Order: sequence, then structure tokens, then C-alpha cells
Amino acid sequence: MNHNTFDINNLVRKNVRALRPYSSARDEYVSDGSQMVFLDANENPFETGVNRYPDPQQRNLKGALATNKGVSAHQILLGNGSDEVLDLLFRAFCEPKEDHIITLPPTYGMYHVLAGINNVENNKILLTQDFEPNVPEILKLANEKTKLLFLCSPNNPTANSFNNHLVKELLENFKGLVVVDEAYIDFSKEESWISKLDQYPNLVVTQTLSKAFGMAGVRLGICYASNEIINVLNKIKAPYNVNELSQKRALERILDVNAVNKEISDILLERERLSKVLGELNFVEKVYDSDANFILVKVDNATNRYKQLLENGIVVRNRTSEPLCENTLRFTVGTKEENKKLIRVLQQITTA
Repeated sequence: MNHNTFDINNLVRKNVRALRPYSSARDEYVSDGSQMVFLDANENPFETGVNRYPDPQQRNLKGALATNKGVSAHQILLGNGSDEVLDLLFRAFCEPKEDHIITLPPTYGMYHVLAGINNVENNKILLTQDFEPNVPEILKLANEKTKLLFLCSPNNPTANSFNNHLVKELLENFKGLVVVDEAYIDFSKEESWISKLDQYPNLVVTQTLSKAFGMAGVRLGICYASNEIINVLNKIKAPYNVNELSQKRALERILDVNAVNKEISDILLERERLSKVLGELNFVEKVYDSDANFILVKVDNATNRYKQLLENGIVVRNRTSEPLCENTLRFTVGTKEENKKLIRVLQQITTA
């Protein structure tokens, strides 16, 4: 995709192009507030720690992420979980009943749900048998109405990262936006596609604090893209979409690099140990390689094994109804103690 030929305005919905965004009180005036009397936003003046509206642009948090990722703060949009970020992409670029998207099952189910909510057709092209994008089929199906292509890499539920040259081929030949969902990138040996943002104007990368950063409860998703794409999304996001408590906790956690890295390395060690044990069980037919914090496993009868685990107080995900995933279970890598219990139960039900 050539820088010179790609124009984001050709993809943006007409009504969004014409939209003048709501301007909040805090958009109009920015300072640290130390010397100011704020009588502009009809807030309660009594200090509760959260009586003021949060920064609508989350400047402190974006500053830390920009430093961390080597991008400009203007290339970042934050949302109430990745789900809000993904929804904004639909609302900015996909005309209901007219445009469509492409997804590659088996993959994260929310893309399909968001397509339904936004009344946008979802064209599904199955991954290949080795869980890679079927590039010829994708490019054959795509036309000027195909606005978004979703690549979840590392993919959920298959746990593999997509081959770089296949992603590159799609970025160079797909005319819409290529959204690389990197929710699990921190567990992967692959480099993030964020480093290629300046090379591909149609590239959008989403990440999250829900997985490696251990903050699923604060709901914070991140979108990295060109300044132009971020400007479009900023026009339509809710003014105060990330609350003050989430911003503060997220900033503390992002700055606590050592703690996060320690947890990631613990999870990777446990992933290796768990994969090895799973491969030794007589009802396990295949343990797929993992680049995520979970392992996909093919078993003799997924529904029966799922029930046996549940009866023993362990909840896993039965993915047997997903395409290419017949009789598979997805195991999240837990703590050392949780994994010990899982292994003990798995060995018991082997002999049962």
C-alpha cells in the first residue's frame, strides 16, 4: 500500500467526515490545575478524588505509552477495553447495510458481534489448516466496499502468530484498513506491528491492558495508528470514555515495568511446563504451539473432558463448535498452584 495513493478520507463515512465533535470543558483548557479555580464544567466542587471530569485525552497515560512503544502520543487512542476501540473503527469507517468486513475464523468472536450491532456484513474466510490467513481468497473477495480486515495475531483461540510475510502481503494489497489485534503480543516471540506504522498508512494495531498487564478489571484498550486515523476516531469517541480511576491505575501499572515483565516470564515458564504435561496425557491428541497465555489442545472428546474438569472445579473453554477446532479445549495458563491443580485433575481423569 503506497503512501501516495492511500487517502483515509476515501474510507471514512460521509457523516463522520462532516461531523464536528463535541468539545468538552476540559478539551478547551489544559493545565495541571494547581492555580486554577474550575467553574466551567458544572462539577461538584468538593474534593472526593473523583469529583472532577477525567482528562478526555488521557495525556499522562498516552505519554507513558508513547515512550514505551516509540510512537507519538498523537498515534494513540484509548478506549473502554479493546471492544470500544474496535466498535469505533466500525462506526467511523463502515456504512451500515453497505460496507462489509472480513474476518478469519476461528478468531475472536467480538468482531462478528460488532459487525451485527453496526449492521455491517461480515465475510468470513476460514484460516488454512495450519491456522494462517488464506491471502489469495481474502484479496479475491475484497472490493471497494470492504473497509476492515481483522487479523488477530497471536490468534484467539489458536494461539499462533500469523506469518509476517502473509501479513505484509495483505498490508500491501488490501485497500481498506488492516486491523492487527495484538491482545496477546506480550507473550509472543514476534515483534509488534507497531514498529511498522509509518510504513503502512492502512495499518491499525490494537492492544490491551487486560492480559499481560493484569488489568482486565479496569477495561483499557489501546489503538495505535497514523495520526490521521486517530483523528477520525477521536471525533466520534465519547468525551470521557476512560474514567479517572482507570487512568490512574493503568499509569501506575505501565510504569511498573519490572513487575509486569516478571509476571510475563512466570506465565511463559508455566506455559512450557503445562504444554509438556498436556502432551503426555493419553486423551490428548495434539497440543498446538502457543504464542499467547493460553494453550489450545485437541482431545478425544472435548465436551466430556470439559464436563469432567468442571466437576472438579476447573473452568476451561470448550472450542469444539468453532471451525477447524473440533474437539479442542483452550486452557489459560494460571499460577503455578492453579496449574498444579489442573495437572492433578487431568491425570486423575485420564485413569477414570
